[in-house]
Amino acid sequence: MALNNMYDARLQQETAVGAGVQILLLALLGTAIGMGPAGWLTGLAFAFATWAVLSRALHRSRLSSFGPANRVTLGRATLVGGVTALVADSFESAPPVTLLVALTAVALLLDGVDGKVARRTGTSSALGARFDMEVDAFLILVLSVYVSMQLGPWVLLIGGMRYAFVAAARVAPWLNAPLPPSFARKTVAALQGICLLLAGADLLPHMANLGIALLSLGSLVWSFGRDVLWLWRNSRATAEETVTEPEPMVLELAAR
Repeated sequence: MALNNMYDARLQQETAVGAGVQILLLALLGTAIGMGPAGWLTGLAFAFATWAVLSRALHRSRLSSFGPANRVTLGRATLVGGVTALVADSFESAPPVTLLVALTAVALLLDGVDGKVARRTGTSSALGARFDMEVDAFLILVLSVYVSMQLGPWVLLIGGMRYAFVAAARVAPWLNAPLPPSFARKTVAALQGICLLLAGADLLPHMANLGIALLSLGSLVWSFGRDVLWLWRNSRATAEETVTEPEPMVLELAAR
């Protein structure tokens, strides 16, 4: 028990340090660009929420070590917190696009690094995979909010689709079944951040940015649609097997 408490204390310290780094980055950004109240409050809320949720998840997972891969993911979360603050500030002012693009680009480049680190160090865990996925999903949501200010509210479908899927799974539990590995799914997921980054950078003509965003949404609809169809067919096949499988008592009587 004492050993578990010691490990738990160490993990909580790491998450607290992560929250401190997020606040430090927020302070640097705020001082550099004169961030308004919306950016400050959103950035602080993100840092606190990340610390609270991650602390609870670590406590429940009973991990003995935070691990190098989770540290990389926490670093990415720090960058995503900065992007979130800048996007919130953009509703009041015009933060430098180059700064937002730079933070986003580094966060996207580091995506996948944490997975490689986990495999090489033998520290892969369900918590680490979930942490990585949630950071990716939230970055896409924030970027879709930013791009929607240029191209229209329909872009929010890109960032909201994953959360809509999670909500639907609460109503239809068959959506929670594990999916088979898919290179196409991973490619589409990676494409979202790149497309939204290009559209948000606003370096191309309006029609080109519109086409990029439509490509992002179209590929995402295809990927989710394919997975939902597979899950539905799998649930029906499982249900049919359950119905047709003889009960143990029937098998026992047949043997006699």
